[in-house]
Amino acid sequence: MPDTRTGSRAAVAAWQGGVAVAIVALWQWGVYARWLDPFFVSRPSDIAARVVAWIVSGAIWKHLFITLEEAIIGLTAGAVLGIGLGFVLARSPFAARVCDPYIKMLNAVPRVVLAPLFLLWFGLGIWSKVALAVTLVFFVMFFNTYQGVRDANPVVIDNARMLGASERQLVRHVLVPSALVWIFSSLQTSLGFAMVGAVVGEYLGSASGLGYVISQAEGTFDTTGVFAGMVVLGLVVVAVSLPVSRLERWLLRWKVQ
Repeated sequence: MPDTRTGSRAAVAAWQGGVAVAIVALWQWGVYARWLDPFFVSRPSDIAARVVAWIVSGAIWKHLFITLEEAIIGLTAGAVLGIGLGFVLARSPFAARVCDPYIKMLNAVPRVVLAPLFLLWFGLGIWSKVALAVTLVFFVMFFNTYQGVRDANPVVIDNARMLGASERQLVRHVLVPSALVWIFSSLQTSLGFAMVGAVVGEYLGSASGLGYVISQAEGTFDTTGVFAGMVVLGLVVVAVSLPVSRLERWLLRWKVQ
């Protein structure tokens, strides 16, 4: 039974649209009233016109597809590595204690510092951006998977073992369902991080991609182009996250809401 306190989907969508319209209207009015300098913040109408022009002319599609390719590969690789290592270390406390300081040290390394190294190692192609996206996704997926497996109900685990469940059956029927909530929670965040990794890598060194578009606009003081690139990026992340949310609801339909 859905929680009535969260409101219906139509009501939520209406409020979301209303908030967006209010922000855009205040922004547009602020520029019109000279409270905001259009040189620094542009105008929502100009940004929308630029996005439409990019879409109609097809100028943005090549860059968008490249960024999506980098982000999806980085998300997939980072998720597989993070989930796999999270499961292994969660089921092996001794190995987890051995690896703990190294994982913490690696997680503390700023990703921006790694970006130039990846450009040096892998060049200006997609793989330097994929590598940066993997480093952003991996730790989010790893820590959530690790915690999700560790939080599995010990009574349920003991009962499954008493009933003769093998390690494989234990993982499939107890540990994976326990970790799924954590994994999907981190997957939504990781999707945004994968896009950020791809765009930051393109911003620092690339000949294509949304990061390249934003970098070129910034280099010519084209504020409208910068904001238009960010709007396209935000819309794409929201659009891609919708099927992830649907998959999460379907896989976790057993969970009491």
